[in-house]
Amino acid sequence: RSMLPPVKKDRIITELPKCFSPSAALHTKEAFHPQVKAVCQTKKRGTVGFNIAKVIVVGDVAVGKTCLISRFCKGAFDKNYKATIGVDFEMERFEVLGVPFSLQLWDTAGQERFKCIASTYYRGAQAIIVVFDLSSAGSLAHARQWLEDAMKENDPSSVLLFLVGTKKDLSSPEQLAYVEQEAIRLSEEIRAEYWAVSAKSGRDFFFRVASLTFEANVLAELERRGSRDVGDIIRITGSTEDVRKPTKRKSNCC
Repeated sequence: RSMLPPVKKDRIITELPKCFSPSAALHTKEAFHPQVKAVCQTKKRGTVGFNIAKVIVVGDVAVGKTCLISRFCKGAFDKNYKATIGVDFEMERFEVLGVPFSLQLWDTAGQERFKCIASTYYRGAQAIIVVFDLSSAGSLAHARQWLEDAMKENDPSSVLLFLVGTKKDLSSPEQLAYVEQEAIRLSEEIRAEYWAVSAKSGRDFFFRVASLTFEANVLAELERRGSRDVGDIIRITGSTEDVRKPTKRKSNCC
């Protein structure tokens, strides 16, 4: 039996959270995959258990990566900016459809001199969050390069991508409309789900990340074990989302 403390009541997920913008979401379905719901309802021993998803957060310096994570995980909002040195991470626990699940949120430095250090932690990510500042079109222009760097260490077919604009509350309506239009265009091109948040919020976004990575984990586990482990309730037909284990690659870090 797990000796971990119980999951906080505000971290319990029973329904798939809605996407921020249906026009810029890859997963527009309104509910969890039927196979995932069925296997969680059966609670068959050993079929689903305590899982962890590695999530890396990348983007330019001072776009609000650390503030976004800290506000959600610690409930703290620090207006005094301090640049992340190298890499930091937070572990946040959830309960999704009655099953314990955690996100490992890796907060990487945005400064060029720390890029090499941060890149060594990119490998094995199940989700990549590319963050930019909605009040800075330049940070959005750099988002593509951040994604390319992160994908060098991961299998594109097995990673969920999110493009997140921060400091929504600091942008003028005109600037916000323009930058968001460009962001949605980029999200469609790189096949990422787009969100616009404030560092003071972001709860719905992280719930969405937790839900989709949980679903991907369960589907991958069912695929590995085969339908014999879940009886007649679950049948792996191959017609659902293709979720495979990330491929390990050698680091290109200097």
